[in-house]
Amino acid sequence: MFFSTGAYSVEIQNQILKNLEPHSITIMGETHRQPGSIQFFQSLITKYLQQKRCLTVALEIASSQQFIIDKIMQSGGNVEDIQIAPMIDHPAYRAMIADLAKISRNGACVKLIAIDGNIESGVGRDEWMAKEILQHVGLNPLIALLGNLHALKKIDWNKSISKVSPFVAEILVSQSHQIRTYPQIWIDKACNINYRLITSDEAEIIEIINKELISLLNASEIKTVNNIVDGIILWECE
Repeated sequence: MFFSTGAYSVEIQNQILKNLEPHSITIMGETHRQPGSIQFFQSLITKYLQQKRCLTVALEIASSQQFIIDKIMQSGGNVEDIQIAPMIDHPAYRAMIADLAKISRNGACVKLIAIDGNIESGVGRDEWMAKEILQHVGLNPLIALLGNLHALKKIDWNKSISKVSPFVAEILVSQSHQIRTYPQIWIDKACNINYRLITSDEAEIIEIINKELISLLNASEIKTVNNIVDGIILWECE
């Protein structure tokens, strides 16, 4: 277990960043519209780029918005021009994009990609996002910010479901890709918060995953998280 000791714990950041290697995929989950989740994700990117290395950043924005993002990254357009789903959109989200565009124009080696599906594509969102991620995997590590459920690598779906629609992480694992995932879970959103990293080998993580994530699905509770997530960022009252 790793606790935050400052604005963003270097120890927690390093625990995640040490696995960002060529051809690697890391999915950071988020509770949508929680600025802390967004800002922590941005802190990981900033710290990684300080090493003068290159990084691909994937966001839950429709792929149709890529040309607008490219324009912003290259010439500093208005982030308000990007269409972002209301359930995801937040001032902190757009501020992050603006910040990444600024440091990119100042020489940082960062590529920002919009990977969410378009309704007219006829392809499921998670299938689309998995495909988009794989198209951008290469020598530069890829880190994505997606809703928490998209970060679950294995789900024991109830047999009553006639058609299972696996999430991004589960699709990638089924295709034998090695990925690391870290949902960010908020226990209480109305207090001064602290956060800690709970790794997959710690007993308390099972109850948290079942209560906060699996309970939202038509699926059986988990008994181990070794093949489901690599850890969680738990946000809670101080």
